[in-house]
Amino acid sequence: MATVYLALDIRLERTVALKVMHRSLADDPAFVRRFIGEAKSVASLSHPNVVHVFDQGTDGDVVYLSMEYVPGRTLRDVLRDRGRLPAREALEILIPVLAALGAAHQAGMVHRDVKPENVLLAEDGRIKVVDFGLARAIEATNQTRTGVMIGTIGYMSPEQVTTGGADVRSDVYACGIMLFELVTGRQPYDGETPMSVAYRHVHDTVPPPSSLVAEVPALIDDLVAQATAREPHDRPADATAMLVRAVEAHRTLPRLSGPHAARPSGAFASPAPSFTSPPAAPAHTLIQPREEIGERRPSRARRGRFKPVWFLTGLAVIMVAAVAATGFLFSQKSYKTVPELVGKNLAVAERSAKAQGFKVIKVEGRHDEKVAEGSVLAMEPDAGTEVEAGATITLVPSLGPKRVLVPKTAGMSQDDARAAIAEAGLTVGKMRRIKNLEVARNHVIRTSPQVGEKLKEGAKVDIYVSAGLVMPDVAGMPKDEAAAFLTEQGFQVQVNEVDDDAEPCTVIAQTPKAKSEVDQGTPAMVTVARCQTDFWHWFRGDQEGRDDQEFRVMPGVMGKGINDARNELQAQGFRVRVHNLSNSGVVRFQRPGPNAERPPGSEVHLWH
Repeated sequence: MATVYLALDIRLERTVALKVMHRSLADDPAFVRRFIGEAKSVASLSHPNVVHVFDQGTDGDVVYLSMEYVPGRTLRDVLRDRGRLPAREALEILIPVLAALGAAHQAGMVHRDVKPENVLLAEDGRIKVVDFGLARAIEATNQTRTGVMIGTIGYMSPEQVTTGGADVRSDVYACGIMLFELVTGRQPYDGETPMSVAYRHVHDTVPPPSSLVAEVPALIDDLVAQATAREPHDRPADATAMLVRAVEAHRTLPRLSGPHAARPSGAFASPAPSFTSPPAAPAHTLIQPREEIGERRPSRARRGRFKPVWFLTGLAVIMVAAVAATGFLFSQKSYKTVPELVGKNLAVAERSAKAQGFKVIKVEGRHDEKVAEGSVLAMEPDAGTEVEAGATITLVPSLGPKRVLVPKTAGMSQDDARAAIAEAGLTVGKMRRIKNLEVARNHVIRTSPQVGEKLKEGAKVDIYVSAGLVMPDVAGMPKDEAAAFLTEQGFQVQVNEVDDDAEPCTVIAQTPKAKSEVDQGTPAMVTVARCQTDFWHWFRGDQEGRDDQEFRVMPGVMGKGINDARNELQAQGFRVRVHNLSNSGVVRFQRPGPNAERPPGSEVHLWH
């Protein structure tokens, strides 16, 4: 991806590592944009185990990154020189790596390429993690569109292989693989091709390190198994969660490996190893005669005067006293079982733990749908674990079910309202358009549920949008009633009379069309059959051939419920046609009007 130079910053007079991106990447605008963004994010991380980023820039077609120079070696160099490491020493390398990753995870960053090559061991013993965000920047290039997996195959999590996606738990998986390699000297999977290794990451379970190296403690097996679970949700939630477990494992492991190991005697406080000298011989505790380590033997005459019985007796007394003293010291170290605190009130749980001699720290809480706010959601170590008296218990408070407020969207445009609802963590449900003269057309009237209500994250919110004026259907209405009703609704009405065979003074056409959405004050034209036509002449013509029919007086039904009006007219033998103006359910207009004479079977129009 890049070439790294040792360089001098002449402005600040300091030595830096200058990473210059290869030309194929520098020519890709998408990579350059992502690379700059990631560089800014890494520069904001202030952690002793993260390689600091000083500057980023371009010089013509050169894209570079100026970073802290760390004299020393990579963890890969150490593994190549020494092979596998003792369990405690492996954890003393892994713990600062997890601390660096934990800081990044809390800042919303994912490394995506955790491996020994990206772990630097300084000459003064410091451990630094490098290349944060570079894999993410590579994802912005054209390479990802050709199916290339970004990362190092030996440390790639199953989800990175199958979907290309990575989150903080992918970094945890890579740390588990790296711990396996530190204590065994090899990676868990090998194969003839990279894809065969990738296949095993997806389908196999990482074996316990002790199956390769018998001396590896069960604590390391457990830590590797937790970190390398195939399903992300079965792993520690992030590097900080794994860090807590790694520190606890380090505290519990004996300080010496092998058959002469002592019981654990304190919390993790060992400095990180510098790895600048060859590995020391195994630190076994041995009892030997002094002459075996180079002391000159006394002369035969002097040895002849030595009293072996007294020497052996004194040595026995000393050994018995030493064993007794050692037994007494170890007997003074008490262990306690961690109580079950999950689900209890946080304050009660804290008092209970302190009363039993534990120290308690509380970390940032998390939302949970089942555990009430103010209760203990999780704890570390788990209940039932045997720990030294006075150990620390970490409590994670529950923030209760996560609820979000319905945002205020009244008066917004449809698009702005959708964006506001999505930004609040909710989803838009149904979009309903209703007539409204107070809110501009295509703007939000209200939501359901209403503004300020608390909803579960992702819940649906319906939006009611103003349709402005909706042109009612006034076809067939008498001219005067139609004009009055449209004026009442906010239209500027024009009436145009034409000769037509329809009933005189009734609407035969309208503009805009019925149900059209328009703004208030829009002109409306209604065309009516000419009113000067002799109605009775028209009526007789309409009734030609039916002079022998009887006539009935039309009842007045305006103001009555639409169903009652229909039943009354049908009982008189009339046919009823209903028109919906405002969906009020109450008859506003009728044609023919009250007291008109019509033969049975005539059609009556009702508007409500």
